[in-house]
Amino acid sequence: MDHVALQQAFELASQHHRAGRLPEAEQVYSQILAQQPQNAEAIHGLGLLAHQMGRSDAAVDLIRRAIALRPDFAEAHGNLGNALKDGGQIDQAIAAYQQAVTLNPNFAGVYSNLGNVLRDAGKFDEAIAAYRRAMALMPGRAEVHYNLAIALKEKGQLDDAIAAYRQAIALRPNLAQAHSNLGIALRDNGQPDEAIVAFRQALALRPESPEIHNNLGNVLRDMGQLDEAIAAYRQAIALGPNVPKYHSNLVLALHYHPASDASAIAEEHRRWNLQHAPAREPVQVYANDPTPERRLRIGYVSPDFRDHVVGRNLLPLFRQHDRRHVEITCYAQAPFPDAMTGEFQRRADRWRSIGRMSDEQVAAQIRADRIDILVDLALHTAGNRLPVFALKAAPIQVTFAGYPGSTGLTTIDYRLSDPYLDPPGMDESIYSENTIRLPDSFWCYDPLDCRDIPVNALPARDAGVVTFGCLNNFCKINDGVLALWAQVLEHVNNSRLLVLCPEGSHRQRMLERLSWEGIDPSRIEFATPRPRRAYLQLYHQIDLCLDTFPYNGHTTGLDSFWMGVPVVTLVGQRAVSRAGWCQLSNLGLGELAAQTPGQFVSIAVKLADDLPRLQELRSTLRGRMERSPLMDAPKFARSIEAAYRQMWRTWSAQAAALR
Repeated sequence: MDHVALQQAFELASQHHRAGRLPEAEQVYSQILAQQPQNAEAIHGLGLLAHQMGRSDAAVDLIRRAIALRPDFAEAHGNLGNALKDGGQIDQAIAAYQQAVTLNPNFAGVYSNLGNVLRDAGKFDEAIAAYRRAMALMPGRAEVHYNLAIALKEKGQLDDAIAAYRQAIALRPNLAQAHSNLGIALRDNGQPDEAIVAFRQALALRPESPEIHNNLGNVLRDMGQLDEAIAAYRQAIALGPNVPKYHSNLVLALHYHPASDASAIAEEHRRWNLQHAPAREPVQVYANDPTPERRLRIGYVSPDFRDHVVGRNLLPLFRQHDRRHVEITCYAQAPFPDAMTGEFQRRADRWRSIGRMSDEQVAAQIRADRIDILVDLALHTAGNRLPVFALKAAPIQVTFAGYPGSTGLTTIDYRLSDPYLDPPGMDESIYSENTIRLPDSFWCYDPLDCRDIPVNALPARDAGVVTFGCLNNFCKINDGVLALWAQVLEHVNNSRLLVLCPEGSHRQRMLERLSWEGIDPSRIEFATPRPRRAYLQLYHQIDLCLDTFPYNGHTTGLDSFWMGVPVVTLVGQRAVSRAGWCQLSNLGLGELAAQTPGQFVSIAVKLADDLPRLQELRSTLRGRMERSPLMDAPKFARSIEAAYRQMWRTWSAQAAALR
């Protein structure tokens, strides 16, 4: 084949290739190779075809043959990276892309692809550098700005991520996913109103996207617009019925909603189980040694092995676990490890990062690890891996810690609670799991690195007015809560209220509601969310905290007590509504737990009018905490280990009976 014929053949192959006539293109490349077996370009062309046909392994072999014949073939190195990436060989893909840009420093598209695989590998700084190089070479490409924004967001550089998303949208206004991701970044940056605008723009472009409806629901929930959030979640579920996280978000939102009773939540749990848990055989054989008193293998599954409210609650347990009796394996979903993640790793016998594993892969790993008791630490909170528990990878499965409630999964055998959250004799049919009550408390508190923050003198002594406060998640504040708070403020002259709340229109809605109840808006002060130390120091401004309902403050209440600030709570019928009562009872302060709304107002007003009592509580609450079961980590760990042993003995007896 002479030079002219060769060029014509390549042109014909390229025409077929561009037109998607892959078999015809393959035939022409093969004809070229029949005449010139060492033609690197034709071998490369066959490699590209194999990649397009989904034959990644064949593509890698062919493109490597082409590179062996022509090592300076920059385009082949770039396409080798594509094939390796699609084959899951990320590290090798990175090396191939890097070689391509070494050979051709102006290879803009490869820089963009390199950024993608570096980001997938968690190498965010290198990914950002690669995207910026691609952007310098082709500044008008919206997808490069978009991908840069994703990496910046994952790195935590929210302002820069928002700017990059906006630039991507300016270049391609109809890029729905950029609008949606911009909304996520704005939400995380404390700009909820702007986030809603972004999500609604995304939905205008792609109304059929369940993910965007779900994202809109998240920010509406943050702002306390629970009816609208629930409607958005239901729309997400209608469009994406097989995506468990949309349904989990709905379940969690129902816990916050004052109109949702326990039976309605239980029914939604049942729907979640029917939709997302596969039908199972009634009996499953496990290879675990059923010896009742042997050392147990405990597996913990969580997205929160990090500086997170759940992580902070779990660390005392991990520090006190008796390793003579339990072996710990952590299945960590957390995408952003931190110093606390490192401590969890040191406290575990085995550490499994499962963020990039499928549910089936995680379940297979759990079986291979011969876990005896698998513990869910999230329930329906963000990042949960409940579908793994639906696969029943361990003989005993338990849920705990995310919040006191139920998962709805029939494959989870037990839930941990306490005598206050679930008093004996209450209706337990609302739970799919069997309830085991810890003797004292669902929580174990430790201020950890904030132990040195002092308790200050009562603010009302110097200010001359009482300052009420609520630093709970704003989504727990509803019209019923505001109406009751307004009654307290009305009865305590000149008193003020400090509320933790991101900036946004929901502040104005709250002020309007309180004004309608007769409270001057000037008596209300808002504080933005802030790092933990600064958040705890907000309690230095508060004399008395008013709890939310039906979802009480949980860890927030413990923080308040640690900082010397008592909490008045209203006891409800659901477990999440009884957290305040549990904590106050463990402190010997059950008299601050109201059984009726009228009692709530009476208790708060009486205490606000008794500054000596408030001062006495402020000076003694931290000591009460330290002496109470709420901070007795060794006892807490022994109680949980005793619960595990009870579960295991029951299973061992059942296993023995089946033999």
